[in-house]
Amino acid sequence: MQIIVLADALQREELSHSISVANVVWITDEQEFLQYKNADAFIDLEFVNDDDRKTLLAQLLPKPVIINSVTDTLQETNSAFIRINGWNTFLSSSLIEAVCNDEQLKIKTEEGFSVFNKKIQWLQDEPGFITARVVSMIINEAFISLGEGVSTKDEINTAMKLGTAYPYGPFEWAEKIGLQNIVTLLNKLNKKQLRYTPSELLVQETNKAI
Repeated sequence: MQIIVLADALQREELSHSISVANVVWITDEQEFLQYKNADAFIDLEFVNDDDRKTLLAQLLPKPVIINSVTDTLQETNSAFIRINGWNTFLSSSLIEAVCNDEQLKIKTEEGFSVFNKKIQWLQDEPGFITARVVSMIINEAFISLGEGVSTKDEINTAMKLGTAYPYGPFEWAEKIGLQNIVTLLNKLNKKQLRYTPSELLVQETNKAI
């Protein structure tokens, strides 16, 4: 099974760890996908939801086309694609959250990720999957606490790691994921549920980083 993966250096490291995967071709530009149309599956970890990208990837169908799309659903991208949660730090997990509308493609996707010693958790086609929603809310609450003067970033990071055994404190996690990714997801979820409203401090820091 040959798998073509578009990824940056960090994504590649997280997905493959120290595993030597001979039947995976790593590419650095989306146009390179078209050079491997006979491959068995395609993973776009740098996916952006624009018409040009979707048109290019659609040329690879009906093979499994797997996109890193945490916020945008299949209804907003292409119902024939497969969505995964490919945010930084999540690819290193042994369990990958995913959405797919076709049972045969689910089987092929599971076979593909088994190459990386990963299992798939199939979920409903909702923004944020499960883990990204939870982590985004934790990060948002941390920014609310910081804004209220409850404690410092370092102290909150330490308390969360010691108290919950999370791999990162909320501010460390936000930096790794990217503040803009967090705010974009929260703003989308906020359209249906006000509890996802991003904190003013989170928005301010995100704007500074742009």
